[in-house]
Amino acid sequence: MPNQTHQTNQPELTVQRVRHPLKFRLVQVKQVHALTPHLIRVTFTGEDLQDFVSASFDDHIKVFFPEPGADRPVLPEAGPDGPVFPGGKRPTARDFTPRRFDQKARELDIEFAMHEAGPAATWAAQAQVGQYLGVGGPRGSLVIPTGFDWHLLIGDDTALPAIARRLEELPAGARAAVVVEVADESAHIEFTTQAELHLVWCHRSAAGARGEALLQAVRETWLPEDGEGYVWAAGEAATMRAVREHLRTDRGVDKSRIRAAAYWKQGDAAVHENLDD
Repeated sequence: MPNQTHQTNQPELTVQRVRHPLKFRLVQVKQVHALTPHLIRVTFTGEDLQDFVSASFDDHIKVFFPEPGADRPVLPEAGPDGPVFPGGKRPTARDFTPRRFDQKARELDIEFAMHEAGPAATWAAQAQVGQYLGVGGPRGSLVIPTGFDWHLLIGDDTALPAIARRLEELPAGARAAVVVEVADESAHIEFTTQAELHLVWCHRSAAGARGEALLQAVRETWLPEDGEGYVWAAGEAATMRAVREHLRTDRGVDKSRIRAAAYWKQGDAAVHENLDD
């Protein structure tokens, strides 16, 4: 693929960062639905959602869980330099993608990947209507235009909500390739999109180590030589770094056309970071 080092001046292809006021909200479970044995969708509602904003499929929010024995989480307050925690104690929290938000109905969908043991998966496994969680943010959005000639979306189980949301946003005529690594066929979900979609599922059960199947599938994925494209990738930290390095070094994709994020890290907890130079 030719080296994509040139920059476009077309405003419709400008990636924009949008900031939002930092707010913390109490939300209540309205519905729980297991999409697969590996992915649980929880619909939340509440008056605190009246001014909630999520401008990008790439957004992330902080979800706060109740401490053992409590029915509601202790929420921080928004201070001039960020969140202020009561008594200086940070509640248990994890980062998630807002899968869907309906402002009129004040409904927020969050999907929980059950791939690893931890407070989020433990809570989601027992989630019931009427329970409470807290939501902070999003503090900002990276708005990636839909007008690129082609889109490559890469990830594992944790990236499925963002990928599904992005595919729903893409217009008819868009070209999209999706490469996803999950446990096995039981983790497959149905995507809804108007785009021309090329979908590759790869399974960890067929790989020697986590991320190997995904990286190999990305290596084998054809990239168009014409037009402007954009690559979005999210998942385990080491795997996403390897994917980003392959795309930049071996495939000549300019770093300005890659958004890579670590949604989690093998052997670590509560990791969420952007993988930029």
